[in-house]
Amino acid sequence: MNHRRLASPALAAALVALAACGDDVTYKPVEELMKPETCMECHPKHTGEWAGSMHAYAGDDPLFLALNRKGQEATGGALGDFCVKCHAPVAVALGLTTDGTNLPELPSWARGVTCYACHNATAITGEHNNAIQLAMDQTMRAGVKNPVASPAHATAYSPLVDAESQGSSALCGTCHDVVTPGGVHLERTFAEWQTTIFADPKPTQHLSCGSCHMVVRDGPIAEADNLDVPQRPFGRREHTFAGVDVALTPWPGVEVQAAAIKRDLRALLVPRLCVLPVDGGRIDVRLDNVGAGHMFPSGVTVDRRAWVEVVATDAAGAVVFSSGVIPPATPYLDPEELGDPNLWLMGTTARDAAGQPTSLFWEVATLDHPGTLLQPAVTTDPGDPRFYHATERSYPVAGLLARIARVRVRVLLRPVPMHLITDLLASGHLTTDLRPAVPTHVLDSATLEWTSANGNGCVP
Repeated sequence: MNHRRLASPALAAALVALAACGDDVTYKPVEELMKPETCMECHPKHTGEWAGSMHAYAGDDPLFLALNRKGQEATGGALGDFCVKCHAPVAVALGLTTDGTNLPELPSWARGVTCYACHNATAITGEHNNAIQLAMDQTMRAGVKNPVASPAHATAYSPLVDAESQGSSALCGTCHDVVTPGGVHLERTFAEWQTTIFADPKPTQHLSCGSCHMVVRDGPIAEADNLDVPQRPFGRREHTFAGVDVALTPWPGVEVQAAAIKRDLRALLVPRLCVLPVDGGRIDVRLDNVGAGHMFPSGVTVDRRAWVEVVATDAAGAVVFSSGVIPPATPYLDPEELGDPNLWLMGTTARDAAGQPTSLFWEVATLDHPGTLLQPAVTTDPGDPRFYHATERSYPVAGLLARIARVRVRVLLRPVPMHLITDLLASGHLTTDLRPAVPTHVLDSATLEWTSANGNGCVP
């Protein structure tokens, strides 16, 4: 099958349908509306933020391209459009690709999750694997109930792109909830959100995906000399779509994306640190997932690496006890490779048909979800046994307590494991070592310090 043609029957049919409408159609043609640079003309802030986002990067991400190529080879092409229909949905809808292996050859406007991929959506037909129906027309839909007429395209309100509406979470969820061709529910971010207090339709509790991942801003929705657009206090949504993933190769807006991630991670976890004279000496750490509308971490949790770092030192600063510390001399170790018996690692384990651990999604036969993920808030009723959902771990320091003068606790998070990149380099599917670009996020809200001046007990 030839995957490298740019001609598209779907696009041709759309243009024919528009031509049949007559001479009254003065909007930009569909092929122009599909290009983000067209959106930039009237929506420079939205498009500029999007251009630095993981949505824009989704079809260019070398880690994705390498995994997709390896998966296609391993399955003899049976993987098909499983990956690319979320990473480049417009390209799939137009027939420009059927398996994603030719994405680097496609024009930039067809790669990634583009403006058109969301703002032309008219229906959701399922809960996972990009069950999004595009109209392929000249109408751009938004979350504004009284949109100003645009000379570039028809405008309409849609709850699918209104962050105040639960319907918008369904739009996000259909690509952030993934079931493999083998039937394994690999990514469950949307399903996790549906169990939380944030999915409650009551206005006092409801928070959609966009409520957190598209922060509100002041200002007009559109900016153009020929438009009379009202100023909307807190009416514009940030389009960075910050999560935890970042571009691993040079990409515009990486600093903006990193700042947005750091900002959004601040409010997720509430920690507690106790240094206690029990069992001969014990350090207790408690983490409560109060801010995420899903598990922590979420996404493809077999690849996430979230862990607790504990360092206890004496009065001179010498380390007395530690756990979860990646040595500076070996920065590319994954935490589970430390051989640390006290390691607190938050994630899930996937296994292949033979029961062996795997991080290659096409091999996954079982997933131990929720594994050791931190549970989200699912009820506001203190009488409900699910109300208390914090997780606590103890670190034994028997015989060491008298020497400990300071204890520091941090929660660290890497979006992808180092070993995955190492393996793809070894197999030749990656030719550039991306490991130096993988961030280790530090969750500021989950960083605590105890000193002997606090006395035996807990902080905060």
